[in-house]
Amino acid sequence: MEVVVDENELKSVGAQPLTDGRHGLRIHGWEIETRKRSILNSSTLQQWEQKLGTSHLPEMIFGESALILKHLNSGTSINFNAFDALAGWKQEGLPPVEVPAAAKWKFRSKPFQQVILDYDYTFTTPYCGSEPIKINAEDEIEAISKATGSLQWDDCEEHIDMAALAVKEPILFYDEIILYEDELADNGISLLTVKVRVMPSCWFLLLRFWLRVDGVLMRLRDTRMYCGFEDKKCPSILRESCWREATFKALAAKGYPFGASSYSDPSIISQRLPIVMHKTQKLVIPNNL
Repeated sequence: MEVVVDENELKSVGAQPLTDGRHGLRIHGWEIETRKRSILNSSTLQQWEQKLGTSHLPEMIFGESALILKHLNSGTSINFNAFDALAGWKQEGLPPVEVPAAAKWKFRSKPFQQVILDYDYTFTTPYCGSEPIKINAEDEIEAISKATGSLQWDDCEEHIDMAALAVKEPILFYDEIILYEDELADNGISLLTVKVRVMPSCWFLLLRFWLRVDGVLMRLRDTRMYCGFEDKKCPSILRESCWREATFKALAAKGYPFGASSYSDPSIISQRLPIVMHKTQKLVIPNNL
């Protein structure tokens, strides 16, 4: 979906496009930027392998692509990137999903190679966005200590009002970024993306990890974030995470199709997948850190 908004229309709602060739906009004290870059080259890929301590990484990593949301008054920045997501995958270390014996040969890189899937080849990640950071005047990034309690996500009972988001409102900015993707040696799909849209009243994003191991398992991990523009000095952000998954066998037992071709769009089939984890958290950004 491509959104083209006239600059005068942006100005009428207090927004303006970013300059210096950057893609995004500035609105109500927020600077929202997306970066789309090419797949990592081999030398950078080797550096990532060393840093992450693994020789197994997705086929396509868009390592310099990112979504950055910066609150200008406080200097707080929230971002989404592939490296932190893969660090989460490595740390969680889920056991490998069993692959049908007839499909294991597809994972070979050489003829007659023995296939040992002793790692989570699905690249499932618990990542729900990088921790908030403060950018100082010299543009150096320093992590905010959790011990100070200055910035932290707190569990809450509030929920993102999806019905309100469905109300027709002009979309001032929209983008979708692929962070990494792997076709699991033609056995399915592992895909991490983040979408963002900005309206006159708020910004909203969806970080989605989607996994389909054909004939075996489907897994969906969604993180939604919402920030309204009512309080420009001390805004609050709601973060709602929902994990779903089911085996093909369990879905077939409920009368759903077994073939992988019926499960190409996670948005359509998400309600068929049982919830395994759901939580909502809130981040309040103070005026001065």
